[in-house]
Amino acid sequence: MNLSSVIDGLVEERGLGKEEIILAVCDGVLAAFNKKFPEAKLEALYNKKLGEVEVFAEKEVVTSVDNENSQISLRKAKVIDTKVSLGDFIKVPFEHEIGRIEILTAKQFIANKIRGLEQSVTHKEFIDKKGTIVSGVLHKKERDGLSVKLGEVLAILPVENFIPHEVLKVGHPVRALLKEVLPVSRGDYQLILDRASSDFVQRLIEIEIPEVFEGIVEIKKVVRIAGYKTKMIVASNNSEIDPVGTCVGVGGVRIKPILRELGQEKIDLIESTESLESLVKNSLKPAEIDKVEIIDNEKALVWLAQDQRSLAIGRLGQNISLASKLLDLDIQLQDIGLVDKKVESFSENED
Repeated sequence: MNLSSVIDGLVEERGLGKEEIILAVCDGVLAAFNKKFPEAKLEALYNKKLGEVEVFAEKEVVTSVDNENSQISLRKAKVIDTKVSLGDFIKVPFEHEIGRIEILTAKQFIANKIRGLEQSVTHKEFIDKKGTIVSGVLHKKERDGLSVKLGEVLAILPVENFIPHEVLKVGHPVRALLKEVLPVSRGDYQLILDRASSDFVQRLIEIEIPEVFEGIVEIKKVVRIAGYKTKMIVASNNSEIDPVGTCVGVGGVRIKPILRELGQEKIDLIESTESLESLVKNSLKPAEIDKVEIIDNEKALVWLAQDQRSLAIGRLGQNISLASKLLDLDIQLQDIGLVDKKVESFSENED
């Protein structure tokens, strides 16, 4: 079988190096011959003119041959090289053939080698994109998620990295964070995508808001409960620019495309300030807070009216939990005007 067309096809279709493929094929053939003739000292070389892999054996020149796989008579050796002497070693074409089982071994070896080469190419192509937003097309449903086509490469968006309740349809475009680029495939995939992390929201804002991309507005910290809300502290490096207003845009024109990407998940933008009390108040919005007392930079006592308590706590305690994680504070709510105050505590470790 002429291998030239096969090798050229692999180079063109899969973007692999020709010399690497040739080496893989030679190694596969050699592995098969070594399996059947373990006592022989063999070498496999690719003949470019013939388009074939040739196997050679290194044999000792002897007067009387006891083992044809490792020895050659002086008379036969002289035909190949007139300068050889007894005791020399000479490489000669290996005349024995392998059987069906060894051929299967060679094919499996070559397939594994080529798969390894493909994985190396994918890793080199995408490793510098790790942690960035990539765009692709939803390819098909898998048991554990959705496969996404990024150019010619397939990535996996696992179920646990979906935004809760979002509906993703095969054939439709999708954007996601390239969370992991594995050197070796896990299952069928090397590229792991994510839409549920706080990093996904941060990267979206960085690419959608020019001032954030340019570093004029800086994102200090982000916390998120996917499908519910993201809270983010932003700061301006230009005193004339309002960081929150810049991200929101006039009439919400800048933030709305990001919200649509997140399935209308809410985003609370909080301006950075030296006042921890102000940060606590703003992080608990939409609740109106009357007073905040910070204790040892670890705890925040928050006084508010009874009708504001549910707003501060949020659905299933998620709003106050996010605020606590954002500020690394144990936030305790207290009702105004009550002598025996009922306290609800939410530390940053609570969900």
